[in-house]
Amino acid sequence: MKPTIIVILGPTASGKTRLAAHLADTLQTEIISADSRQVYCDMNLGTGKDYAEYLIDEHTIPTHLIDIKQAGERYHIDEFRKDFFTAYERICAKGKTPILCGGTGLYIDSVLRNFEYTSVPVDSELRGKLLTHTHEELLEIFSQMPTTTYTSLADTTTVKRLVRAIEINTFLRTNTFVPRMYPTLRPIVFGLDLPITIRRENIAQRLQQRLQHGLIEEVQELRAIISDDQLEYYGLEYKFVTWHLQGKISFMELQQKLTTAIQQFAKRQMTYFRKMERDGLPIHWMNATLPINEQIELAKQFIELKSD
Repeated sequence: MKPTIIVILGPTASGKTRLAAHLADTLQTEIISADSRQVYCDMNLGTGKDYAEYLIDEHTIPTHLIDIKQAGERYHIDEFRKDFFTAYERICAKGKTPILCGGTGLYIDSVLRNFEYTSVPVDSELRGKLLTHTHEELLEIFSQMPTTTYTSLADTTTVKRLVRAIEINTFLRTNTFVPRMYPTLRPIVFGLDLPITIRRENIAQRLQQRLQHGLIEEVQELRAIISDDQLEYYGLEYKFVTWHLQGKISFMELQQKLTTAIQQFAKRQMTYFRKMERDGLPIHWMNATLPINEQIELAKQFIELKSD
């Protein structure tokens, strides 16, 4: 059956936006962003918004879920799901097949596999207590909890996800949960991958470009409206540049430490995408070094085969 959505995923600096924009232009469709940080206005260089990539032959590709929240606000995965399906249904109503593009694997997973429990409310008091524990201690706490309908679905790979798992299980023990109903998607998923050496080089080069184009100045301006503690919430670039502006690390250390941290983050992204495959999601991997026209042709061939 014909796919109801086209997904393009991959680690940072792999060329996802370029492929999505050119494919959207070819298919005359629209893009929905799956990036947990590009939702924020005025956070451009630090989140890697590539506005120019959406301009194809003087035509701007319609894109959704970028610049929809104010800097300083929080954006939860359940908000993403609601916003995603609103955009999805609007695009489908035009007779188009949306393209979901991004590197936030959890966001992509949440709509493809219909994560029901994202609407469970945050318990700030419980989180504050749990975050004082190590990963091993949290695993022990989770293992001792009574089994709920969520227990077998929980992701316990990181402290952040374990805290959320305990939070959800705690809520389900004393509350009736009625999940929101969303459409079931039929996706075709493309992944962009690069040899590790090239990926690392791309990350290092892109960071240098962002620094030259005003990343430090962007963070300075944000510090006027957002606390330093809040800025660290918005990702590696904001955390390390804030440390530099606080005098904790030199400019050279900023470049070295941030480059390494982003490279490690890209590795974690790939780990999550491989987990999605192990969980049963077929991903058609492409060599991201291929010319864009070859990537487009490959994508079109797979889409046509899937539509038969």
